[in-house]
Amino acid sequence: MTTTLPDKTLLLDDTASLRAAARFVREHDSAALLPLLLPGLGGPDLQALAGQCRFTHAGLLLFPPDAESLRAQLADCGLAVDTPAQPSVVVRERLARRHRRDPAELDVQILRPQVHGCGGELRAVEVFALTVPPHSGLEPIAAYERTRQHEAHLAFEIERPETLALRGLCAILVRHGAWPDGGGYNPHEDGTVLYFTLPADAACDYRRLELYARGDHRDTLAAHLDPDSRRDARQPAETLLHLLTGAWTTQALTAFARLGLPDAMDTRTACRIEDLARLTGTDHRSLAVLLRYLVMLGAVTRAPDPAPTPAHEQQVEQEEFRLTELGALLRADTPGSMRPLALMYGGPFYRSFSGLDHAVRTGQPAFDRIFGENHFDHFARDPELASLFDRSMAASSRMFQPLPAHPVIATAAQAPAPATVVDIAGGNGELLGLLLTAHPHLRGVLLERPHAVEAARHRLDASGCGLRCDYRAGDFADVPSGGDVYVLSRVLHDWDDDRCREILRHCARAMPAHADLLVVERLLPVDDSPSLATAWDLHMLCNVGGRERRADHYARLFAESGLQLIGHSPLPLDAHVLHARRAAAPDPVVRRS
Repeated sequence: MTTTLPDKTLLLDDTASLRAAARFVREHDSAALLPLLLPGLGGPDLQALAGQCRFTHAGLLLFPPDAESLRAQLADCGLAVDTPAQPSVVVRERLARRHRRDPAELDVQILRPQVHGCGGELRAVEVFALTVPPHSGLEPIAAYERTRQHEAHLAFEIERPETLALRGLCAILVRHGAWPDGGGYNPHEDGTVLYFTLPADAACDYRRLELYARGDHRDTLAAHLDPDSRRDARQPAETLLHLLTGAWTTQALTAFARLGLPDAMDTRTACRIEDLARLTGTDHRSLAVLLRYLVMLGAVTRAPDPAPTPAHEQQVEQEEFRLTELGALLRADTPGSMRPLALMYGGPFYRSFSGLDHAVRTGQPAFDRIFGENHFDHFARDPELASLFDRSMAASSRMFQPLPAHPVIATAAQAPAPATVVDIAGGNGELLGLLLTAHPHLRGVLLERPHAVEAARHRLDASGCGLRCDYRAGDFADVPSGGDVYVLSRVLHDWDDDRCREILRHCARAMPAHADLLVVERLLPVDDSPSLATAWDLHMLCNVGGRERRADHYARLFAESGLQLIGHSPLPLDAHVLHARRAAAPDPVVRRS
C-alpha cells in the first residue's frame, strides 16, 4: 500500500526550511551573526572579521519532485520564481561521493533568489535543488540529507581579499573553533571558496561557513586544504589541551546556574561586578574570573569600558557583564529553562563520569559503582533529586515541539470520537501536556511511578488539561489497553535489548489493531558524522547501562516484539520520532488433505 502523505509532508518540511533560510538572511548582519557562529569571539578578532567579511547568503539543499514544485516553494516563501537556474557541479559531485552514486544520476541545480538584509543590502538564498521524483531510488538520499543538512551553510564575502589578510581571517576562524572543510577555485567566476565546519557550541542551526574571495587565491586554498601546511607541531597539543579542559566548562556553567547569576542578570542591561557580587553573595574578584571564562563560552558578554584605563588602574568591581540569549537559558524562570540540566550534568552525572573507565572495562554503569545503586532507585529515594531529574528531562522539551503536527497525532485529533494518547513513562507530563494543549479533542493517559504521577497531575491541571487526562501508577507491565496512540519518549535508550523487547511486547499486547506507537529517541548516524546521539551513547553506557541505536536496530527490536517500523522523521536536538504499528498476523496455514 502506498500513500502520498509522506511526500507532501516532506515537501512542507523543505518549504519550511527554505522559509527559515530566507528569514535568517533578512534578519541577521555580520557583526551580530559572527559571535553566534563562533562563541567567545570578541575584541580585535571580531572587529577584523566584521570589518572585512560581509554576510551574503544562506545556502541549503532541497528535494523537489519536479521543477513546478520548486517554483511553488519559492513563491510560497516570497522568493522570485523566475530565478535562473544552472547546474551545480560541486554539490552534485559531493553528493555522488557521499552516496557512492554516478554523478549523472543526480540532477542538481543552483538558484540564487535575492532578498534584502535588515539594512536594505542585497543578499541571496542559495538554493541547491536535487530533483527527487516520488518513489524513485533517490528518496534515501533525500531522507539522509534532510537529516544531516551537510550542504546547509552561511556565506561571507571578503571585501579586500589580499593574501595576507585572507590568511589572517582564516587563522581567526580556526582559533575560535572553526575547522577547515574543503573549498575550491572557480575559473568561470574567478573566485576562491574556503569552507569551514563551525564549532559544536555555535548558537545557530547552520554548521558550515563559506568564505568567498574574488580572484585566484589557490596558494591560500592549498594551505587551507593541506593539514600539514596549516598546522605546526604545537597545534595537536593545543587542541588536546582544549579538550582536556572540557570539564571546566561543565562546572563553570553549573556554578553559574547554582549561584543564581543568570537570574540576577539581564540580556538588555549590563551589571557591575560589585552589584552582582552583592546580589549573589559571592567574592567579587572570584566572580570576575568566572564571568571572564563564561564570556569565552558565549554565556555572558562584557560591556566595553567607556573610559579605558591602564590595566593596573582598572577596578574589577566596575567591570560590567550582560547575559546573552545562550546564558538566559540557565535562568530559572525562562520557558524551557535548561538550568535543571546544568545542575544534573554538573552534579550526579558529573561524578559518575569519573568512573567511565570502569564502565568501559566491565560493561557495567559507573553510576552504580559510585552511588551503590542504579540511578532510577537512587533518584527515587531522594525526592529533591527525583524532582531535579524529571525537570532536567523536561528541559529538553524543544525536541517535542513538532510532534503535535505529526500525521499520527493530527489524524487522531480529527477522529469523530475523542482519541486517547497513552504516554508510557511520561515523566512530569511535559509531552502529554503539549499534545493535549495543541489538540483539545484528544484525551490522555499517563503511566509513571507514583511520585512522578503526582508531579504530572499538578502540571497538567495547571495547564488546563487535567480533566482530559487519567493517571496510572505502575511499571511497563501495566501499559493500559484500548488507546489510539501510544508514546514512548526517551525510554528505550535506558535499557538493553532484552528489556527493550519486553517493554515493546507489553505495548504490542495493549495496543488495539488500529493503534499507532510513536517512539522518540536519538538515532546513531550510519557514518562518523557528528551527532548528539554519539555523545548520549557514552552517557547511557556510563550512567544507565542502556544505549543509543541506529534506525535499523530499532526496526529489528520492533519486529522481534510483534511490531513493524513504518518510518521515522527528524526532530530538534538530533532526536527522531519512529512510527510503528502492530505487525500483521501471518496468514493461517492451509491444511492439505
